Amino acid sequence: MNIVVCVKHIPDPNVPPEMDGDRLKREGVQGVLDPGDEFGVEAGLQLKEKNGGEVTLVSMGPATAREAVTRGLSMGADKGILISDDSLAGADALVTARVLAAAIKRNEFDLVIAGVESTDGYTGTMPGTLAELLGVPQVTFVKTLENVDATTAKVDRQTASGYHVVECALPAVMTVTAGVNEPRYASFKGIMAAKKKPLEELSLGDLGLTSDDVAINQKIAQITPAEERKAGEVFEDDGTGAAKIADFLKEAKVI
Repeated sequence: MNIVVCVKHIPDPNVPPEMDGDRLKREGVQGVLDPGDEFGVEAGLQLKEKNGGEVTLVSMGPATAREAVTRGLSMGADKGILISDDSLAGADALVTARVLAAAIKRNEFDLVIAGVESTDGYTGTMPGTLAELLGVPQVTFVKTLENVDATTAKVDRQTASGYHVVECALPAVMTVTAGVNEPRYASFKGIMAAKKKPLEELSLGDLGLTSDDVAINQKIAQITPAEERKAGEVFEDDGTGAAKIADFLKEAKVI
């Protein structure tokens, strides 16, 4: 199988975010491979181990985004592609999908795997747009990838009330949830091997794209601080604590 995994280099989510005008500050900030994408890399590696083939990582970002691709290579992916161009600064989800689609189309693929949404953007729209641009079906919120081969995928798709069993022909785009697997750690051997694996850096010109193709048409209308977390409600157990908690949960429609 030829498996492509979309990965993203983001500011470390364990560090308080900083803003640079109306954008999230990235330059001079410690970056990491998006934790959600680690599940996608692991899913791709498990399918490769089961069905054979290779795993290619594709990313878009500045030169520092090599760190994210290299991280995935150290986990076991075979090769990486980084699209880096100054004109892509501040790109929205639509532009990102256009660029990734152009890079992916350069070679045959059986499956494209992505996280449900990026940890820094949370739009959740890029994978669906990517599937449309590639002209293939999309399956979202995949929680198991056990029955996937080079022609067909039969997966469990997570829902609010359980899961659906969905079957589709390949090639396709899939988004995987955080519960799909347990990402492996990069071993010392893997880290050293990653240095010798191919990592191709491309510009827009290499993809046959122009600045008009990646024109950003979205504008940020407003930025407001997130609402501070409110203090919780304390129930003193005077013998009726359990009943009070049950009433609270019913009011919140949890039970």
